[in-house]
Amino acid sequence: MAAVGDPLGGPAAEQRHQERAQGDDDRHGSTLLTAALLPAYWYAGVGARRGVGADEVLALIGEALAEAGGGALTALATAGAKAREPGLVEAAARLGVPLLSYGAEALAAVTVPNPSPAALAAVGAPGVAEAAALLAAGPYGVLVVDKRKSARVTCAVARGPG
Repeated sequence: MAAVGDPLGGPAAEQRHQERAQGDDDRHGSTLLTAALLPAYWYAGVGARRGVGADEVLALIGEALAEAGGGALTALATAGAKAREPGLVEAAARLGVPLLSYGAEALAAVTVPNPSPAALAAVGAPGVAEAAALLAAGPYGVLVVDKRKSARVTCAVARGPG
């Protein structure tokens, strides 16, 4: 492979490219290598209708995590108005993770790709699942699975640095 902008190409260009790459690694430590080796921390944001069962919550979380590539969940997150919903509390307990909750103002401050009039009416924010997942994942979190729906649950998955 020739170095970018090297009209000569060939082995000498490849050698220069490798030396430049090594120099970048030396100047920046092992930043790229370290980032590649960091474990994935998965956060599931969940919205639910009143009275939902833990089995339905867990089924949708399982589907969303599988779509994200699998792995262990770090936390479940939801709206403060839903934090005492028995199905969500039981799902978190069965998964062995904390159930985090966020107020309507915090959820509303997060731009979500799939806003919902139903969420806005129910909790005062245009999204619960996606916003809660992103808030739980922290400032460097990335949404990896957009909101998915079942009959009574919504779920989104974000990846965070932990």
